[in-house]
Amino acid sequence: MKKILTLLGIIGLLSFTLPQACLAQDAAAPAAERTVQERLEDLEAYVNNGARNGSTNAPSKIGGPGPGHNAWQMTSTALVLFMTLPGLALFYGGLVRKKNVLSVLAQCLGVAGMVTILWWLCGYSLAFSGGGEFIKGILGNGANAFLKDVDPYKVGAGYHWISDSMWSMFQLTFAIITPALIVGAIAERMKFLAVLVFVALWMFLVYFPFAHMVWSTTGMMCGPLNAAASIKAIDFAGGTVVHMTSGWSALILCIILGKRLGYGKEPMPPHSMVLCMIGTGMLWVGWYGFNAGSALGADGIASNAFTTTTLCAAVAAFVWAVTEWIIKGKPSVLGFCSGVVAGLVVITPAAGFVTANSAVIMGILAGIIPYFAITVLKKMLGYDDALDTFGVHGVGGTLGAILTGVFADEKANAVVAGLKAGLLGNQIKAVLVTIVWSVVATAIIAMIVKFTVGLRPPEEVEIAGLDLAEHGEEAYHEGRG
Repeated sequence: MKKILTLLGIIGLLSFTLPQACLAQDAAAPAAERTVQERLEDLEAYVNNGARNGSTNAPSKIGGPGPGHNAWQMTSTALVLFMTLPGLALFYGGLVRKKNVLSVLAQCLGVAGMVTILWWLCGYSLAFSGGGEFIKGILGNGANAFLKDVDPYKVGAGYHWISDSMWSMFQLTFAIITPALIVGAIAERMKFLAVLVFVALWMFLVYFPFAHMVWSTTGMMCGPLNAAASIKAIDFAGGTVVHMTSGWSALILCIILGKRLGYGKEPMPPHSMVLCMIGTGMLWVGWYGFNAGSALGADGIASNAFTTTTLCAAVAAFVWAVTEWIIKGKPSVLGFCSGVVAGLVVITPAAGFVTANSAVIMGILAGIIPYFAITVLKKMLGYDDALDTFGVHGVGGTLGAILTGVFADEKANAVVAGLKAGLLGNQIKAVLVTIVWSVVATAIIAMIVKFTVGLRPPEEVEIAGLDLAEHGEEAYHEGRG
């Protein structure tokens, strides 16, 4: 009898509360309903990769990432990581002597792992958190430390239709490859520990500030997103943030580090142009994620960036090799590979802002100017930029940033229209800020590393090669079973 009374009590309670809950839901339902026009605006925004709220400013019915655009962002993120591992690693690995191949691979892997940890810890937050910056216009805050509030089911941190988590991971791959590029200038003569310490400090003093300045909505050099930016420059995929910072830093670091033992006195040819060529191809393929992925959706701007990237890389490769052919009598595979990378570097800041015809002109210049920087300028000044990081990325990135101001066209991207007046001047200002900042910060960091852990290994280690001494391995076991 007691159980029956308890059961009747529960039924009575439910009979009172359930109708009330249903009435509450029914009362709330009309407020959540949206008109056909609002639903159509959701679809139009998705198809056009535009803002979600349309003319009515109603909240979007589609709460999460748009599948097509987000899928392209995931693909682009994988492609940019592919640029470093294995693309850059093999490109650089093929260009060094065989006793140092693994040291280059280890440096690329070590940078990838450490930068990822820093990005999760606070790097993403310093680069892309919004209001309440640590340094106004220059460095974000700690609001997103440990990727706090970076939700895979939410959007808006990067763009309208991509997951906040994918935006963070996409930008992480840029943060990985940028310091890895510096490895090319100091190859074969810098201790592994020194590389890691240098990169860790460099990320805080150079990369995180520049990612914020150029790509954050509150950045001081972000013309497209910050109406209050003091320098209204444009950088589609990293001319200043990636190539100029790494290239100019590489020049200063290799000068402070000093030349390789025997440099200029004994031949130091690439040990495997086959690996270099494979790495070049991987870089070219991965670069579509780098440039077309920076459209943050599979739209017309992404298609334009894909087109301009292809044209500039191919033209630069051909022009570089022909220039070499005319001057030296033979077009080398190294010349073709260097031209490909130079073309990719030069078009990077402009990829989503210029037309196809402009990309061809930029490709011609990319095949000539970095070539002379490597063959003439380096010899004239006498620095040992082992794998020509400065000649390709420093000079090429600077050239690309300036040419973006010359060729940017509203026909390629509507955002250019509001920034066209004074754009070339703003690009030059951004270039000067990048050069001065990168040079000064790198000099300071290099001296800190030199007087703490030391920059170079002992001479006997450098002569024998870094692979065995630093990593206990050999790339090639000749004469062994």
